[in-house]
Amino acid sequence: MSTIASLIPLHSIIVSCQAEVGTPTDHTSMIVAFAQSAALGGAAGLRLAGADHVAAVRSAGITLPIVGIHKQYTPDAPVLITGDRRLIAPLTDAGAQIVAFDATPRARPSSLAEIAGEIHARGALALADLRAASDAEAALEAGADALATTLSVWDLPDYVPDIALISELVQRYGVPVVAEGNFWTPQDVRRAFDAGAHAVVIGSAITRPWKIVEYFMRGAAT
Repeated sequence: MSTIASLIPLHSIIVSCQAEVGTPTDHTSMIVAFAQSAALGGAAGLRLAGADHVAAVRSAGITLPIVGIHKQYTPDAPVLITGDRRLIAPLTDAGAQIVAFDATPRARPSSLAEIAGEIHARGALALADLRAASDAEAALEAGADALATTLSVWDLPDYVPDIALISELVQRYGVPVVAEGNFWTPQDVRRAFDAGAHAVVIGSAITRPWKIVEYFMRGAAT
């Protein structure tokens, strides 16, 4: 099996190419265009939601490593990101080499160990999406290959990445840390690398045009 380091070079950018349901970019063709643009710009990987989008990007000839997730947009879904082991096979079959999952201590259809085990059984790597450093221990015990700060945005102001969490995870656990959440400037990406992040995921600042407009509007008003 590959490792995170062998798939994603150190200090590289992963672009999250996703669209919220009902937004102007909620079309498979847009996701493919975002992925093609990310590849053209030099991104080292992609983060995609849904096996259909993973398959579409692969069908477009894009060979970048893919972090696949499945989002459940139902009121009774206990966690949003890949909370059921049955969601993993479609992602890996479509071409995802890494599968990310919510690693917070909330109830879900499958345990963290079952999810990580299924990811490994499918020949992929398991990336644990954390909210806090306290989530890391259980994620690693379950078999996570790397840690991501994805869910830390719940506790942060807009446009502020959790550099302290990145640093803490790097220092305490000795596994690759993927920084994600609220990255809007090259300066913050550099801060994440300096804190020890293996890679940084950028989403809204690249693939949500209305959020980009809002960012400039708010910045110009201060």
